Formats: sequence, C-alpha cells, structure tokens
Amino acid sequence: MATANKNLSVYDKTIIPNAKDFRFGIVVSEWNDEITEGLYKGAFEALLDCGAQKDQIIRWDVPGSFELTFGAKKMLTTQKLDAVIAIGSVIQGETKHFDFVCSATAQGVKDLNVIYDTPVIFCVLTDNTLQQARERSGGIHGNKGTEAAIAAIKMAALGR
Repeated sequence: MATANKNLSVYDKTIIPNAKDFRFGIVVSEWNDEITEGLYKGAFEALLDCGAQKDQIIRWDVPGSFELTFGAKKMLTTQKLDAVIAIGSVIQGETKHFDFVCSATAQGVKDLNVIYDTPVIFCVLTDNTLQQARERSGGIHGNKGTEAAIAAIKMAALGR
C-alpha cells in the first residue's frame, strides 16, 4: 500500500516555494462531499500555510468527479491561474461504473496537462471503501488534499 506508514499531510516548508505570488484554482466534486470537503480543507489550509492569499484561491464546484475535467478546463480558459487542483472521490461500488469514472477522470486531467501550460493536479481518491477515503481525506493517513496543494505550489513555481 502506497500510504502505509505515510502521512500525506507532512511537508517541509523550507523546501517549498513561497506561494504568495501565485493564483490557484480548485475544482471540487460535490459527489462524496464528506470526502471532497475534507480534501478541499486540506488543500486550502496548506496553500495558506505556504503563503497563498485567500483572495488568490478560486473554488468552483462540479456535480461529480467525471465533471472535474470540464470544470478545470473552463477555469483554465477563463481565469489567470498558476495551477489548478481537481478534487474528487470515487468509491468502488457493485458495477464497472467505478472503473469508467476513474479512468476517464485520470485521462481528462492528463489531457489538460498536455494541452495547457498551466498544471492541473490530480487529487481524486479512488478507494475501495468509504473508510479508506476517510483515512486519506483527513484521517489516519493525513490528507491527500494537502499533498495536492504542495504539488500545485511546486508546479506553479516550475511554470514560472
């Protein structure tokens, strides 16, 4: 397991660029909102902790993870941003729907990174159970949203 014995919320501010001059977009899926709100909170707090200004962080909500690609694309084409974080949660069910949504969302975010010069960070949990999602959105494994924010800051700096 990739998160075994790892807390996703731990980072060293001394090696992370200061985010005070960056502008961030965060697109949040409303589906599994218990999880996505936790991820958003982790991302937002980490951005602020690393110097980002509240008025330089834009949040848009979309219905589900599948819609994250369109939301991020609209954000990229209508806002001046240094990085976008796509936040979602897909939990395994009884059908293959999980596989299709996970694959399409990952491919969509990858496509945005190929097409546009602004990095889009993939912060979509694809867990087998709700408990696993809770553990990664502010639980025992920390918060994947925090990790995504740190990646966004590093990629924003790389883009400059």
